[in-house]
Amino acid sequence: MDSGKRDINMKEQKQAKNGNITDRLFGGLNMSWMSVIIFSIVSAVLTAVFLIVPIFKGTSFIRVGETFEAWIFFAVIIMSNCKKPLESAEKTFVFFLISQPLIYLMQVPFSQLGWGIFGYYRYWFYWTLATFPMAFIGWYIKKKNWLSLVILSPVIIYLTAVAYASVRDCIERFPHMLAMAIFCTLQIICYIIAFLPDLKTRLVGFVIPFAVTAVLIITSDSVSFTASEILPDDPSFSSEAAISVEDESVVNVQLEDPERGTVYINAQKYGTTDFIITDGENEYVYTIEIYKENGVSAAKITAAE
Repeated sequence: MDSGKRDINMKEQKQAKNGNITDRLFGGLNMSWMSVIIFSIVSAVLTAVFLIVPIFKGTSFIRVGETFEAWIFFAVIIMSNCKKPLESAEKTFVFFLISQPLIYLMQVPFSQLGWGIFGYYRYWFYWTLATFPMAFIGWYIKKKNWLSLVILSPVIIYLTAVAYASVRDCIERFPHMLAMAIFCTLQIICYIIAFLPDLKTRLVGFVIPFAVTAVLIITSDSVSFTASEILPDDPSFSSEAAISVEDESVVNVQLEDPERGTVYINAQKYGTTDFIITDGENEYVYTIEIYKENGVSAAKITAAE
């Protein structure tokens, strides 16, 4: 019985080795525990570089440390190269358990927040816990049937929404977010080709992104806009300062450089909301407006009276 299983595994590896690039990437790699550990460290180092080096600010590359697109890709590589669903869950979980805190650790010497930057890790820790059941279920994309399509559908929908927002941003500020739009589009195509070999499932797979795009064009007032802004009156805050946004569905605001009073904004839609910076016993209230002028998205920050 064990000999039969080994023969099947050897056959799968040989087919992946001789197949196209998607077969080799999603099934033809030796995803040993050592490979997972090395993969997690390399991913963390690259992400930290994108977050630390100023030239990457406001580009597609910095999103590796902020959003899920690249990490979905990494997780799919791990899952598709595991032999069993439990192995997929364990290795994906360990990958995130190593990579995410390591990213924050490497930023400590370069951040105004110092060790306080780990306050942002809580968000990723929750997602790290979620990777265990998600990767267990996600392993079944290897079945390459209608179940694969069901599991991949939320991923395709998410990547389509990101690609759509990136294209809109690219049109407004070319070539801003062009790399992200291409990356998400290639992911969708690769997943459909690699895990949906049947013609019917592939057709449905390709219909999904077109349908999502059509819905977004008709109904969405969302915007993908990021920028660094200096607050009015040139305030200066301590490294312990914290920021809270009244309506995060409009925009997310983070203190980029507390000492210089610089914030990093990531807008999701046009609108106006307030945010508060708490520094010790002092509170500073600001109003931020995300709007479009002459076809270009922009932000205006004013100090609340």
